[in-house]
Amino acid sequence: MVLAFKNLAELTAHGFDALIDVRSPAEYQEDHIPGAINLPALSNEERARVGTIYTQQSAFLAKKVGAAMVARNVADHLDGPLAEYGGGWRPLVYCWRGGQRSGSFATILKQIGWRAEVIEGGYRTYRRLVSHAMYDDDLGRRLVVLEGNTGTAKTDLLHLLATRGQQVVDLEGLAAHRGSVFGWVARPQPSQKSFEGALANAFAVTDHHRPVIVEAESSKIGKLLIPPAVWKAMKSAPRIRVTAPLNERAKYLTRAYGDIADDREGLIDTLSALIRHQGHERVEHWQGLVQSGDLVSLASELMELHYDPSYARSRGVRITPVIGEVVSDDLTPDGLVKSADQLVGLLQGISDQV
Repeated sequence: MVLAFKNLAELTAHGFDALIDVRSPAEYQEDHIPGAINLPALSNEERARVGTIYTQQSAFLAKKVGAAMVARNVADHLDGPLAEYGGGWRPLVYCWRGGQRSGSFATILKQIGWRAEVIEGGYRTYRRLVSHAMYDDDLGRRLVVLEGNTGTAKTDLLHLLATRGQQVVDLEGLAAHRGSVFGWVARPQPSQKSFEGALANAFAVTDHHRPVIVEAESSKIGKLLIPPAVWKAMKSAPRIRVTAPLNERAKYLTRAYGDIADDREGLIDTLSALIRHQGHERVEHWQGLVQSGDLVSLASELMELHYDPSYARSRGVRITPVIGEVVSDDLTPDGLVKSADQLVGLLQGISDQV
């Protein structure tokens, strides 16, 4: 049976035991439906070979050669990752457009006795739903933006709000980037398509009757662009501001960016990107602070002289209201818990306004 899904919420709540992407590893790597595992019907090389046969020889021969490859690969999957599943297992399968690869794969699984089904239109259907949600449609969610200068622990507060039952979408987490020149993390950023899909699915599972809290960002997080529907909603959303003393923020950043601080050569090299904004003399001074290990002073000066002025300029052009403020004098874990509780109180008080 081929299943049609009207929207991402329906697809996310598909109810099957597993979601199987049978496209090639390269296709899967570029983007896939969140939560899908990759059991390729054809490898990258096999897919290229079948395509060449199709264009240079005949469609019949391509199908014949491809069918033999698919059969061998499915056999390997049955002996490998699928070996332990019992008779009641229900997988949902998709390929590029819901065609021969997913159909062949699902047919074999059904012959075994598993209740396998195929997504109508395959990955292209999913991508069309993502595109509509992120480019063509209104986001359909009421956002509240958590804003504040660098080092006010907004991301940590966002996570604490989630543990308190608030609806949040972690833009930086989905983008695998912390939103500044120092924002790279251990894992590489996803593709733009993958980022958009993760965002679309994150919003799709939220309750549209309740506000969704996101962190203030520029329109670009690392190499990735925030898609238009989300950016438009962010620009018009009311804001809650988090403030904290400079010295407390400096200590927090030194802890939060410990992975970057440990790579002193990499940090010195990254600071060079600020020469065009701050000049050689100041950047060389900051690089000296790295070499001497005075990272708290480095963080303090970076915020006072670079990030705070930049943030003040961008904040000055916003026209959406600040509907609440939390002053965090303590950015230790215990202090952040208290700030998160204050934010929950603010959100409960303003829920009807957003």
